[in-house]
Amino acid sequence: MSEAGLRRPRRALDGLLLLDKPTGMTSNAALQRVKWLFQARKAGHTGSLDPLASGMLPICFGEATKFAGYLLDADKTYRVQARFGIRTDTGDSEGRPVETHGRPPIGVVELEAAMAALTGPVQQVPPMYSALKQHGQRLYAIARAGREVPRAPRAVWIREFILEAYDPVTPVFRVRCSKGTYIRTLIEDVARHLGTLAHVVALRRLAVEPFGGQAMVTLPEIEACAAGPAGEALAALDGLLQPLQDALPGWPVVCLDGPSALRVSRGGPVPAPAGQAPGPVRLCGPGDSFLGVGEVGADGILRPRRLVARDPHEIPAEWATGL
Repeated sequence: MSEAGLRRPRRALDGLLLLDKPTGMTSNAALQRVKWLFQARKAGHTGSLDPLASGMLPICFGEATKFAGYLLDADKTYRVQARFGIRTDTGDSEGRPVETHGRPPIGVVELEAAMAALTGPVQQVPPMYSALKQHGQRLYAIARAGREVPRAPRAVWIREFILEAYDPVTPVFRVRCSKGTYIRTLIEDVARHLGTLAHVVALRRLAVEPFGGQAMVTLPEIEACAAGPAGEALAALDGLLQPLQDALPGWPVVCLDGPSALRVSRGGPVPAPAGQAPGPVRLCGPGDSFLGVGEVGADGILRPRRLVARDPHEIPAEWATGL
């Protein structure tokens, strides 16, 4: 029986996995494979990678899916290799070459000047081969039907644009950028500044803030854990996860006493600690238990915004003391 047809028990599981997605696999296929291996009831990923691309794909399990939006909005860092002189219909090496340009090899000085012109706030026209919708249709579906439609430019930020390895035809770049940035479009725009054509031949996502520099977990490593002895496999898999609050490391933390934690966990407001500045905060209860996120208003009241679901039977009785 195939894995797709094999019934497995599903379990409640909370946490984050920094998956190193392999090339040749869609983000959804990677998600479904990981979800099956972990026997998780609920899982989602934070920001798709093209099949051509490899690298960091954060997977959120269970309650972590509530905080996935913060990772979707985060800056990303990529390493990308381009090839100048050829344009493809998809903007990468998986597409069909549609145009060539016989411009002489590109010098390092003019290449870095073009990169500088595309650093900072820029306007990008989304590629036709993208998942954006226009009039209810995905752009890639329109492109596959042989049509091209006008697309409105979108504002993105190129925070860093570094030449890691110079080559006159196939240079390697490192890019740190805001959400919504299309690296394929960035490479085509660099070529346009240089009076030539280009496409992406290799792409790897190195970081999704706040996760930069942490070790990623490969599918073979996950499969090896899942193949262990029945009594040890799930524990080994759970050991690969990071706690939910790791997605919010830079947030101010408000630690609540038992009664306040109980009230907040039920969706109620409480007075903020004296001197707490207005704005979003990470909430913790007694024992450093992660409650979720809230917001302190100008009136000094702390209101919960997104909370970790808790079984009422698992809430310590001492939290209620003093209510």
